[in-house]
Amino acid sequence: MIPWRTLAEAPIPGETGTLVLLQRGDEFIVRRGAVALMGSTMHASEERLAEGACEAVAERSTIRVLIGGLGMGYTLAAALRALPSHAVVVIAELLPAVVEWNRGPLAPLAGRPLDDARVRVEIADVRDVIAMGEPWDAILLDVDNGPDGFTREGNAALYSKEGLRRMHTRLVHRGVLAVWSVAPDAAFTRRFAGVGFTVREEVVRARPGKGARHTLWFGTKGAPRRD
Repeated sequence: MIPWRTLAEAPIPGETGTLVLLQRGDEFIVRRGAVALMGSTMHASEERLAEGACEAVAERSTIRVLIGGLGMGYTLAAALRALPSHAVVVIAELLPAVVEWNRGPLAPLAGRPLDDARVRVEIADVRDVIAMGEPWDAILLDVDNGPDGFTREGNAALYSKEGLRRMHTRLVHRGVLAVWSVAPDAAFTRRFAGVGFTVREEVVRARPGKGARHTLWFGTKGAPRRD
């Protein structure tokens, strides 16, 4: 078997430990310690997250989409495929190295989505971008491992009731908040609906038809509730 080869390492701002980019043949993974945060062979659920959110807003005359977390670019690429030419997509990525990797060795994986003229990159915590107060048609959270799978404790605030309320405020009427998770979380589903979203949950395989089952939530602001 071909061994994994370390391509790069990057510190995590304000925390101990590093992110490590590894390659084996044509496969790539990013790890933090022993935890694999993302991999180039498992991205069907991330693509579905983008499709489900962006297809819901694609017919609007003005479209602004915020994506929290760049990963390996698959979420961004799927969003761009679903959106028209006049859309604006902002990526909030905390780690400059992740952006550099996506412009370097990872660029071909998702088809170089960062080169698209619709994309703007903010080297920032997505919470800070949300706090700026700009209106969004859709917010996609592909951050960490979901509402209860933190490798970075600061991410917990995103999924709190206060964090969800803040995102609800920042979305336009009929705006969509889409959340990716490595596992189901019934408490989060209740919390999500409890701040005023109409919530739909999907379970999606990591690879088409196989692999781990990931959970996606799509919350719509101002949608009629189902009995």
